[in-house]
Amino acid sequence: MKLLLRNKNAAAFTLFHGFSGFPFPFTSFFDLIGSDPHPQLSSLHTTHVSNPQSTRLSRALFESSFMAPQKPQTSLGGLKNLKIFVYDLPPKYNTDWLSNERCSSHLFASEVAIHRALLTSDVRTFDPYEADFFFVPVYVSCNFSTVNGFPAIGHARSLIASAVKLISSEYHFWNRSRGSDHVFVASHDFGACFHTLEDAAIADGIPEVLKNSVILQTFGVQQKHPCQDVENVVIPPYVSPESLQNTLEKAPVDGGRDIWVFFRGKMEVHPKNVSGRFYSKRVRTAIWRRYNGDRRFYLRRHRFAGYQSEIARSVFCLCPLGWAPWSPRLVESVALGCVPVIIADGIRLPFGSEVGWGEISVTVAEKDVERLGEILEEVAATNLSAIQRKLWDPRTKRALLFNNEMEEGDATWQVLTALSKKLDRSYRRSRVSGQLESDT
Repeated sequence: MKLLLRNKNAAAFTLFHGFSGFPFPFTSFFDLIGSDPHPQLSSLHTTHVSNPQSTRLSRALFESSFMAPQKPQTSLGGLKNLKIFVYDLPPKYNTDWLSNERCSSHLFASEVAIHRALLTSDVRTFDPYEADFFFVPVYVSCNFSTVNGFPAIGHARSLIASAVKLISSEYHFWNRSRGSDHVFVASHDFGACFHTLEDAAIADGIPEVLKNSVILQTFGVQQKHPCQDVENVVIPPYVSPESLQNTLEKAPVDGGRDIWVFFRGKMEVHPKNVSGRFYSKRVRTAIWRRYNGDRRFYLRRHRFAGYQSEIARSVFCLCPLGWAPWSPRLVESVALGCVPVIIADGIRLPFGSEVGWGEISVTVAEKDVERLGEILEEVAATNLSAIQRKLWDPRTKRALLFNNEMEEGDATWQVLTALSKKLDRSYRRSRVSGQLESDT
């Protein structure tokens, strides 16, 4: 099997109805998320694989998923000197997984979105010798089990190991840096530990082959944790910009927010889950027991496809931990103008320097969930308006959304900005720096 280089072608409760007076109009958000879901590839080239029929199928799927009229190039600003080489892996590592239609739209889909954005980004180089970083596009979260809908990621370790074996045998770039300038995405519960349950994830640990690389992961905590004991960048979970746009188009621009506190999702009536583990560290059970029936709280335990419309009607949106501390509700709440109420002790939030989470959200300790009503009444009576003004800063929402073509300030842009601060890991930069020092 031979990898080919691609050629470049190419409040109080009585205040409900007063919460609609946001300083920014809903319609101003449309420009942030775009309307084109599929970017155009610079070119499509053949990769040698053993099954020609599989290759044709993958290519057709790839083209139908990725190609569309190309937008004008974005000014790279401070990223103009950053260069990323994207490995052209056989489709079994990535695009074959797109046969599952949820692969590119579920909460773990940043692995797909980042790959797509890099393919048409001006930071992409087709010359690996001028690359600062090497992106390895392996999709491991696309496979959903049919029983419970959770990602079946038991194959992740072997798939990634196989990809590393391939690139290290075909190119010398992995071997020369021991993978320190190579970038992977681990966009699920406990990142590069590749398991959905924390105790099992910790027991498995991070695969040895990834311990020297850079991991883009949704999992992040402030304390030391075995599943983030690797160079990493915390990224937001994926939320479809198109779904948000559709919600905003239907939401009344100047209508009042008639839901004070909102949560829809899994809430165990009894604290111990059927798995024998305590889901959400009992937090969601405590919320349900204390506030189910409280007229200030709109709590629902069952799925509803249009739940984003409920977020758009809400003042506060609860974002409690599940199995892991992070949640797509963080992104959806911000994007739809609902103040996120973060209940996940020690969570490390994505892109903190750009988003300013402390100014746009409310943090409640897990032990204080019984006092949620009291805490949020105090916020509503004091600084809610200030929080909402900052929440509707367009730059905040832009930073949390992955677009299929990178836009200045969006989530992929933030990833690249974070990588630009890790150039000490770039083999090419270290060689240039060493040569300059020897010349002097």
